[in-house]
Formats: sequence, structure tokens, C-alpha cells
Amino acid sequence: MDANGLLTIVVFCALVLALTPLLGRYMTAVFDGQVKGLGWLERPIYRLCGTSADEEQHWSRYALSLLAFSAVGMLLLYALQRLQGGLPWNPAGLAAVAPDLAFNTAASFVTNTNWQSYGGETTLSYLTQMAGMTVQNFVSAATGIAVAIALIRGFARHSARTVGNFTVDVTRAVLYLLLPLCVVGALALVALGVPQNLSAYTSVTTLEGAQQLIAQGPVASQMMIKHLGTNGGGFFNVNAAHPFENPSALTNLIHMVAIFAIGAGLTNTFGRMVGSQRQGWMILTAMTILFGLSLAVALGAEVQGHPLLAAHGIDQLASPWQSGGFLEGKEVRFGVVTSVLFSIVTTAASCGAVIAMHDSLLPLAGMMPLLNMMLGEVIIGGVGAGLYGMMLFVLLAVFIAGLMVGRTPEYLGKKIEGRDMTLALLAILAFPLCIFGLGSIAMVWGQGAIQDAGPHGLSELVYAYVSATANNGSAFAGFSANTLLHNILLGLAMLAGRFMVIIPLLAIAGAMAARKTIPPSAGTFPTDGGLFVVLLIMVVLVIGGLTFFPLLALGPLAEHLTLAAGTLF
Repeated sequence: MDANGLLTIVVFCALVLALTPLLGRYMTAVFDGQVKGLGWLERPIYRLCGTSADEEQHWSRYALSLLAFSAVGMLLLYALQRLQGGLPWNPAGLAAVAPDLAFNTAASFVTNTNWQSYGGETTLSYLTQMAGMTVQNFVSAATGIAVAIALIRGFARHSARTVGNFTVDVTRAVLYLLLPLCVVGALALVALGVPQNLSAYTSVTTLEGAQQLIAQGPVASQMMIKHLGTNGGGFFNVNAAHPFENPSALTNLIHMVAIFAIGAGLTNTFGRMVGSQRQGWMILTAMTILFGLSLAVALGAEVQGHPLLAAHGIDQLASPWQSGGFLEGKEVRFGVVTSVLFSIVTTAASCGAVIAMHDSLLPLAGMMPLLNMMLGEVIIGGVGAGLYGMMLFVLLAVFIAGLMVGRTPEYLGKKIEGRDMTLALLAILAFPLCIFGLGSIAMVWGQGAIQDAGPHGLSELVYAYVSATANNGSAFAGFSANTLLHNILLGLAMLAGRFMVIIPLLAIAGAMAARKTIPPSAGTFPTDGGLFVVLLIMVVLVIGGLTFFPLLALGPLAEHLTLAAGTLF
């Protein structure tokens, strides 16, 4: 591993760790209603929505508000795409988006997935990018945060009938958290060379004498919320590998830190709101260990270089500062280590932004982003989604611990009952149901989208449906998803992967809020120590392994073994 790459990893981890308690404390104050500087803007929004900051909702009403809000957002985004040909701020004269692609894209951005079966600069107008994609980047991220906060309240409250107010939580997430951070971040990106304008595309003559059309536009504003909100949808087709989206190593570091910042901070918010920061640190510790294992395996595979090239004595040294590794498909400006780091960060955090083509990763390195998503995007995860996804496994771990000691399971003084576990398992089973169910239909009728033969081709298709269900949005670039079948199936996978998890979780939040808190006793399993961290990690890995190992064995593991034997497809 080169020194530059190692330094990037160390600085990245240090910055995320330093930001965690700062953002945790701030978000606690925001959602406890202690931050009120924009009350003059909040109150009209609440009046328009027919509610107030003091009105709270039962979990079922909270869920209905969320579903209605998401449905309206999806319809508006679909309409904006279908009508963009006749709308302003369309200097390239781009036509309306096809119905199936518009459905897929609307489902993608409303669910915080940002899967893109299109090239942004050649498909969407400036108006669609700003009023459609960027707006949904904010509100879909705020929706995930709101669900996490509602779940935290469920554990923090005692004998309560409510879990908060969805409109209030989303409004505060946007006004006090996402908007201020994105304004500051976007200005920093502009200062570092990221474009922010409404100019027409620029036609230039290349050194070879050919004509090239250079797209630009309001890039910086979308870049900041794209990463901070773990959305991942690029303004340009090649995403964060485009020099306008990511002009330097410093902007690349800002992007990566932004991807992890809120997800990590919410673990600290959880600890503060339930009255024990140690609980939050233990959850973050489990996430960090899983992240470290994923990064170690991916780096170990990738920095060795391609085995067949090495066997034939072909030098894979890219530059004086790059100590080795297989550079095909990587971001050559930043090197193999940083490219792999970004791929693990973006799939651990349900972001989907990329600076390297995951289709080009060597088999074991490509397996780790796939596995990160298969585990349910609980390694930091999407904003809000990572915490509430990990809480499913926390409940499962506590339940298993209770069975082992012969006591009724409890967590934070709340008894974990059979109904709670039923709801948790329903949410966990949403992933394999969508991936195996919809993926099998795609395998039978949609094989034409697969670029490569053999196990790598299987990985391309599986990756697409895992990414959609996990609301990640990254892709093995060899998969041609813009077909009627895949646009519909992937759109359904994104919607199911989002809402089939959220609704059971809100039901759990409501049940926990209504439950009385009991004091710990001698038989209470401690959840703020190392033993619980180990148990939690094992539960996550065992559930993921039992569910998805056959797919991994037929895909990346088979490809690794055949490649080592010199077999190509």
C-alpha cells in the first residue's frame, strides 16, 4: 500500500470520528426542539401542512404521513421528467424522459437510492436536476433521518402514545441540518473548482481538431447534498470520477467524509437521546469493525494486482507514488487505494457515488461492496437508514442473548416481545425477498442486459438488484439497465427495499414508546460493552452469510477461483 493512500485512510477516519460527537450533539438539540433560529420559516410550513410543532403523531399516522409525502414527491418528479421538453432552463433542448425511465428515476430519488439508468448531462435539463433531483436529495435524506429519530424516541420514551411529528421532523432536518451544511459545503466546492452556473453547454475544438460539447451547470449544489444525504446521483454520467464533480484530492476527501458524517453522528444522537452515550458508541464500534474488515479484504485483493498480468511479468506500476495494484477502471488521479476506499465508503453508507467502476474491481474486491449492501446497509448506512437498519440486528442480538440465558430479552429497559421480533424479521426479510424474487425474474427474461459471460455476468445482474433493494444506487457498470423490464423491476425493488423496512420499524417504535421501562437486574444482558459488540457483529455476518452466500459463491468467489486458475470467459 502506498503512503498517500494510507494517509488518506487515516485522515478520513480521524475526521469522521471527530465530527461524530459534534453532529450528534447538534442533531439531538435540533430534534428536541432546542434550535429555533428559523422559527419564522418553520411556522408557515406547519400551518400550510395543517399541523404545529407541538402536535405529535401515533406511529401509524406518522407512517401514513411519510407514505403520502413520498407518493406526492414521486408523482411530481415523474411529471417533471415527462414535461421537461417544454419547460425552461433546458439549454440543450433535451426531450421528455421515457415513461419507464421516468418511473425508475422517480422511484430512485424518492427512496434515496439515486440509481441512474441514464447519463445526467444528456438526459435531464437544469430545471429537472434542480427542482427534481436536488430537491428529492434533500427531502428523501430528511425522511430517513426522521424515521431514525422516531425510532430513537420509541426507545427513549416511557408509556407514550406518540413518536413525534413527521412534518416537523422532516422540516427541521432540512432547515437546521441539511441546508446549512450544504450551503457551506457547496461554497467550499465552488472555491475548489466545482462549477455552479446555468450557462449553456460549451462547444470546443480539441487538440485533434474534433468538436466536443462540454456540459456544465449547477453542479456544486447537487454534489454536496448528493454525498451528505448519501444520495449518490451524479450530475454527470461518470459520477464523482468527472473532474467537474471532483476536481482534486481535497474535494474527494470532502465527499467521503460527507458520506459518513451524518450516519456516524446519528449513533451519538441515539446515545444522547436514550440517556447513555456509551450505547451509541458501541453501535458505532460494531459498524467501524465491519467497515474495517470490508476495506481490508478489498484492499488486500486489489493492491496485489491482476494475477494473470503478474504471472506474465507485466508491470502494473502506474506512477512513482503508486506502489502497485490493478489500475483498470480506477481513478488514476487518486490511485488504487483511494479508489478502493471510496468504493467501500459509498457501499457501506448506502450512497452509491463512485470514482471507480466497480465492474473493474478484481473478484474479491468487487465482492465487498456487494456484501456491504447485502448486509442491509448497516455499516454507517444511509442517513437515518443505517441506524434504523442496524437496530433491527440489535433487537435480534438481544433476543438471541435472552434465549441463551433463559430470560425475557430486554434492551434499554424495554422488554422485547414476540411481536417486536416478528416485525423486525419482516423488515430483514424484505431484502432477500426483493433480491431473489425480482432478480430471478430479471435473470429469466432480462439476460440481454448482462455484458459479460460466466460468474462475472451473474455478479453484474445480482449487483443491480442488491443495489436497488438496499437503496444504494451504485452499479457494476457492465449491466445495461435502461430497458423496460429492468426499469420497472428495479423501480419496484427500490420502493420495496425502502418502505417494507420503514413501516415495520415505525410499528416497533410505537410499541417501544408505549412500553414501561424496567430497571436493570443481575440477569440483564449488558449492551454497552465489548461482548455485545461481538455478538452484534456475528449476528449481522451470520444472517447475511446464511442468506446470500450461494450468490457470492456462484459470482465473485467462483470468478476468483477460476481467475486464479487462469480461466477466462
